[in-house]
Amino acid sequence: MRALVTGAAGFIASHVVDRLLVDGFSVTGIDNFDPYYDPAQKRRNVIGATRSESYRLIEGDICEASSLKAAFDAAEPDVVIHLAARAGVRSSIADPALYVRVNEQGGLAVLEACQSGGNVPLVYASTSSVYGDSAKAPFREDDAAVTPLSPYAASKRAGELMAGVYNRLHGLPIAVLRFFTVYGPRGRPDMAVASFTRALRGGHTIRLHGEDTQRDFTYVDDIVSGVMGAVSWVRKERAFDVFNLGRSQPVHVRRLIELLAAALGIVPEITVAELEPGESRLTAADVSKAHAAFGYAPQVSLEQGIERWVRWLESDEAGHEG
Repeated sequence: MRALVTGAAGFIASHVVDRLLVDGFSVTGIDNFDPYYDPAQKRRNVIGATRSESYRLIEGDICEASSLKAAFDAAEPDVVIHLAARAGVRSSIADPALYVRVNEQGGLAVLEACQSGGNVPLVYASTSSVYGDSAKAPFREDDAAVTPLSPYAASKRAGELMAGVYNRLHGLPIAVLRFFTVYGPRGRPDMAVASFTRALRGGHTIRLHGEDTQRDFTYVDDIVSGVMGAVSWVRKERAFDVFNLGRSQPVHVRRLIELLAAALGIVPEITVAELEPGESRLTAADVSKAHAAFGYAPQVSLEQGIERWVRWLESDEAGHEG
């Protein structure tokens, strides 16, 4: 089995690559090491994978035709897992054109490459942000998702719609996965768990955006299991569908901060502010569809996940010092 993974050095994708290699896949990754955050972190993410003879990493941009063609030619994939994206709600408000280029045009380039390559089955990463505030909890895949709150969410929803078009026009097999607030080792520094951790350890007051804000925090290992289930599903069914991947247990963000503080042995200082523009008050996944289709069943509680995050962080820092 040969897999091509886009955004292969990123947070979720690097974990997916590791799992693919463990499961016996030959893996080709493509990543442009974008400086949205420190590229050195991404290079650390792939150290283990690059030691495998079954892995090759191509430095290139999916928005550049030559780079994407080189990756497809090298991989000759049986399945493509498209995880390359420009993430971040707040930064998308500052530069929406960049999100259109990467998430919409880059996604289109991947769709076109899969279709022209003989309808290679595709797992296409999306986000819970597409639901905006229009869906009732828990969010279901058949909710309209027509009121995204940020350019990021709109760009990912546009990518989903184009994926559906490619299935209807060309029969391209696609599993669209809506990820819900993923956290864990290798997490991006701008994400809640990492930013709250820095604030706590630095003795800074944490600014909580909305006392009632809740998120369906999902540990990265559970997301990876869902991705692998979707790989099997899309190759077998050769169909199109959309699946939520979350924990299905939304918690108040204040609770996350308290768990982090306890794991770090720190007493948190928290102030409450208004919800930021572009952000929803609640995310909550109904995952029954993914469970029925490919057995998705998240295993890691928030308490367990935070403990694992802190252990990884301490180990990672000790490794840098050594």
